[in-house]
Amino acid sequence: MTATGADLIGVALAKAGATHAFGIPGGEVLALMQGLDAAGLRFVLVKHENGGGFMAEGLWHMTGALPVLVATLGPGVANAVNVVANAMQDRVPLIFLTGCVDAEVAETYTHQVFDHQAMLRPVVKGSFRLASGAVGAGIGRAIALATSGQPGPVHVDVPIGVAEAVATEAAVAGLWTAAPGLPVPAALAAALGALQGARRPLAIAGVDAVTEAAGPAITEFCRAHRVPLITTYKGKGLLPEADPLCLGGAGLSPRADRILLPLIGQADAVLLLGYDPIEMRIGWRNPFGPGQTVIEIAPARRDHAMHRADIPLIGGIAPTLAALAHDAPRRWTEGQPEAARRALKSAFVGPGTWGPHAVFSTLRAVMPPQTVVTADSGAHRILVSQMWDCPAPRLMLQSSGLCTMACAVPLAAGAKLGRPEAPVLAFVGDAGLEMGAGELATLAAEGLPVIVCVLVDRSLTLIEMKQRASQRPNLGVDFGGPEEGTGTDFAALARAFGGHGVDVSDSATLAREAAMAVTRQGFTLIAAHIPRRAYDGAF
Repeated sequence: MTATGADLIGVALAKAGATHAFGIPGGEVLALMQGLDAAGLRFVLVKHENGGGFMAEGLWHMTGALPVLVATLGPGVANAVNVVANAMQDRVPLIFLTGCVDAEVAETYTHQVFDHQAMLRPVVKGSFRLASGAVGAGIGRAIALATSGQPGPVHVDVPIGVAEAVATEAAVAGLWTAAPGLPVPAALAAALGALQGARRPLAIAGVDAVTEAAGPAITEFCRAHRVPLITTYKGKGLLPEADPLCLGGAGLSPRADRILLPLIGQADAVLLLGYDPIEMRIGWRNPFGPGQTVIEIAPARRDHAMHRADIPLIGGIAPTLAALAHDAPRRWTEGQPEAARRALKSAFVGPGTWGPHAVFSTLRAVMPPQTVVTADSGAHRILVSQMWDCPAPRLMLQSSGLCTMACAVPLAAGAKLGRPEAPVLAFVGDAGLEMGAGELATLAAEGLPVIVCVLVDRSLTLIEMKQRASQRPNLGVDFGGPEEGTGTDFAALARAFGGHGVDVSDSATLAREAAMAVTRQGFTLIAAHIPRRAYDGAF
């Protein structure tokens, strides 16, 4: 059978590990979708391109499958800009395939036609427009760029004629992959010398450590050398959070920062393990003092200027940590990390009444340890990221760099596709769910028994808190009617989409409903009604 350009694209993506493609069809991508299907990629129809990109990411976190998003020209491409920008900031190797008209048509036809590449270049690692005779080379370069160094999204514009035409290439070129190696010997020696003399070393790990699956190496190193570890929210679980050396996630909570930043200031050596400060808020700019030695292990040169690195080590985290093994002296003899860990635990206990603290502590007690949790952006995300302990990486998925709303439900959907045996729980605010409610229909259509917990307080709470703190009038942040109980009926919405919906306003009911939801075949939406301003003083 004669292969088309679309067939070559599908074969290349399958060779690179793609198993699914997510998106919404348009006439300009029909041949492309057929090529993906012929290569064994299952196409998942979503309700918005933004949701499709997050589903692809969720699947990637669970299985390592190369994430693929498909959009038609014009509005389809424009709809996806948010999730592509998120992939860039969260270091996701998303292959974004878009349909476009052929070059000669674009010269005389304007309906839905604009320069996709010009719009996307600021938020992707690279943008390619495939051409006949070089389809395999083009898609191969795109895959290599997306997955090499620090991963990120790559855009591939596929003209209709290129996708439909008979391919003139004999075969798709092989795809080269290589794991990050060791840094240069001189830098390694300098880092080893600094660590051997350190009495108060501290490590901070982030998104690149997750991408490299460096959790076991980090756990072994920290335990062997008695090095306490702070992670970003994306890095939660790189060291099991029940470990006494683990100081949990950081970066967004001022209350946590008031505990962790002084501890960092006491360290004589700071070891950065795939730590990308794009995940952190402004308080984490230049947190290291002149008397500290900062050693940074990264897959690529850092140019963010958010902190200095005295000894930069470009290489893989696991092999580099193995090369930095040493006889650890007595460390942190005054118990400062242990005191910080106790302070963090007590800082987020909560008032003991019904509210977000009770929601998160109740669900953590009910849900199995290996539950995959996703968190939408908002006040709830900051608090749950501090309260929810993760025994392993990739058990709490969220938008860390871009902090975008409407990510939690599609991330959960992708995670459940990739790990069907694990319970999957999405935390989302009421505004975030309204923004992306259509993907509830995708949960139903795909038969995904995801649990969605929506925190209902009828407000953009995090923004309202900032508005109030700056002594501005309440404007554009509260929604629903003026009376309690008015606004969107989320339980009814879930039922309308084919799921199970229930309202809760106490811990006992929440625990009971969550336990039943774990064994339910379809998706469950639990609308947890909490008071307005329940997050005041919480984080």
